[in-house]
Amino acid sequence: MSSYYLTDLDGTLLRSDETMSDDTIEQLKEAIEAGIVFSYSTARSYTSSTKVTSDIPWRYPVVIYNGAMIYDPVEKRVLGGNWLSAELSNRIIEAGRRHQLVPLVFALDENDQEKVLHERLHRIGDLSFYNSRPNDPRFQESDRLDLGAKYRILIMSYIGLYEELEPVKQTIEQLYNGLVHIEFIKDAYIKDHYFLEISHPLANKGEGVRLWSQHVGCEVNDVTVFGDNLNDIGMFQVAGTRVAVANAHERIIALADHVIGTSNEDAVAGYITEQRSRLTTR
Repeated sequence: MSSYYLTDLDGTLLRSDETMSDDTIEQLKEAIEAGIVFSYSTARSYTSSTKVTSDIPWRYPVVIYNGAMIYDPVEKRVLGGNWLSAELSNRIIEAGRRHQLVPLVFALDENDQEKVLHERLHRIGDLSFYNSRPNDPRFQESDRLDLGAKYRILIMSYIGLYEELEPVKQTIEQLYNGLVHIEFIKDAYIKDHYFLEISHPLANKGEGVRLWSQHVGCEVNDVTVFGDNLNDIGMFQVAGTRVAVANAHERIIALADHVIGTSNEDAVAGYITEQRSRLTTR
C-alpha cells in the first residue's frame, strides 16, 4: 500500500466553502506525524493555497499552478518548474485581445516573488477572483499588459462564461498548438464561469507528479492521487493509484481505481486513515 499521497485541493480536499473540517485536519496531522508523505497539487498559487491549508504542517514539496511550479514550503523556495517566456506570453495576450479579453498573468519576478499582472479589472469573473483575495500584494495593475523579460510566466488565466472563452481557446490552439498547455475547466466558486488557463506544455499535473516524485524519493507508480476536475487528468494518467471523490467530473471517475465520498465528507483524510489502519493491522 502507498505511503505517498498527492491531493488536489478545491473540490477534493477542501469543502465547498474552501475549508477543511477539524476531523480532516487532525487525521492529516496524525498521518504526517506517522511518516506518511502527503502533499497537494493545485491550480492555486502558493499564496492562495497557504491561506486555505495553513492548519496542516506541510513537510514535503507542493505542486502549484497546475504543475507549473514545485515549491518547498519549509525552506520557502522554488525547487523547479516549467514556465512560458515573456515573448510568447505577450503574443498570446495579443491573440486574446482579438476577442476583447485580457488574462490575469501569474508570474515569478527576478526574486522568485509571485505576481499577478493585469489591466484594469471590470469583468464579473475577474472582479470576483480579485475580491476573494483582499489585500493581496501580488496584484499589480498596468494600463496595458506588456511583459518584460524578467518575468517567468506560470499561468495566463482568462475567467469568463463558456461562450466567451471558447473562441479564445480556439484561437490560441490554432496559433500556438504544441507551444502551450491549455486547461479549460468550470470554476468551483463563480457561478456559470470557467477558467481558460494557458501555460508551458510541461506545466500540467501529470508532469507535476513526476517532479514531485523525484523530490520525495519515490517512483510515480508509488503515488496515490486524489482529484475531482479535468485538470487532474494528468495525475490520473501517470499515478499508481487514482482516487476520485464522489463529486468528481465523470471523466475523472472513469479513470479512477477507487471512488470515495464527497469533498464535504472528509473523504480524502478518511481514505488515508483507512489505508494506515490496514498497514498497521497486517
